[in-house]
Amino acid sequence: MRATTILSGGLALLLGLGAAHAELGPEKLTINPLKQATPHRIYLTDLVLGHVIDGRIHVIDGDSFDYLGLIPTGLFGLTALSNDSSEMYVATTYYTKRNRGDRFDLFEVYDTATLELEAEVEIPAKHAQALPYKGTLTSTSDGRFVLIQNSTPASSISVVDRPAEKFVAEIDTPGCWIMLPSASNARRFSTLCGDGTILTITLDETGKAASQQRSGKLFDAEKDPLFVQAESIGDTYYFVSYEGMIHEINLGGETAVTEATWSLLDAADRDGQWKPGGYQLLALDAKAGRLYVGMHDGARDGSHKFPAKELWAFDINTKKRVQRIEGSNSIAMSLSDEEQPYLYVYDGMTTEFVKYETLPALKPVARSGPFGEFAGLIELH
Repeated sequence: MRATTILSGGLALLLGLGAAHAELGPEKLTINPLKQATPHRIYLTDLVLGHVIDGRIHVIDGDSFDYLGLIPTGLFGLTALSNDSSEMYVATTYYTKRNRGDRFDLFEVYDTATLELEAEVEIPAKHAQALPYKGTLTSTSDGRFVLIQNSTPASSISVVDRPAEKFVAEIDTPGCWIMLPSASNARRFSTLCGDGTILTITLDETGKAASQQRSGKLFDAEKDPLFVQAESIGDTYYFVSYEGMIHEINLGGETAVTEATWSLLDAADRDGQWKPGGYQLLALDAKAGRLYVGMHDGARDGSHKFPAKELWAFDINTKKRVQRIEGSNSIAMSLSDEEQPYLYVYDGMTTEFVKYETLPALKPVARSGPFGEFAGLIELH
């Protein structure tokens, strides 16, 4: 009798659970709409070296520092916003068996309004598996062609026709690195070369190289090399050297031409061994004529990626320093695109963002919590 009672009770319970389960419909997963972008939205490219096949771009509200979402970037993904910030470009590598097997590389396009994938184009399996420096992925000034840095380790550039969504050309650029588009010629860009020259490439209407012109020697790559990151006003690019020299180089013509060269340092700075450092160590406000540089003292050979002990601001018209301020260990920085821009820096020691007012002078106004694992590139919407 007891066994029969237990069996009857268990059966009733199971039937009850089955009835309850039948009443539950399948769960529907939903995604909240992304908050509308402002000039303060941050895109942080993170290589996540501890699990490098799983790179991502962190999308962050630069006012509240709320986490908004992420864009996957695969293995050593190179990233760049489109010229109008409506799209995020990614060039990356995948393997058929996750971390082994056959390699294939893709150029991917994500909608920054939704973070959804819009397009993908197979490209030669040569994209540079390197730190995502600004300029390793970029587009021509009209947005028609996207340029992707390759390394096998021989350097070349893949060209993708963005509207047609197809790979159109590979251009050999031996000994040269990074792409620097011309503002005045939508079919022209330049690349920095290891012998102190700059190679300028002009494309035809199909995206193939119509001409390549190499400049004379514009800097001493052995004694005072240039950081590959450069900021521009029109066709004039501002490069900084390891020894703290600014090189203003015009990239609008068929051949690159130096316009001016000047030093960030005075005698006291040299005595203190102050030098530039970081991964993305420059920011340029064209309207205010202000150049911001991350600097550290006690510099030595190999310290060129050290976090900033100070941020220095320069008037690019007078070529004089106008301010120096505590640098928040910046290894990367970017300016918001607005009349009163903010400077966002990424603290390489704490992985936090620090937000600075820039006008009338640099002033830290907010600090975030930590974001990212191994990051060195930030862009603002």
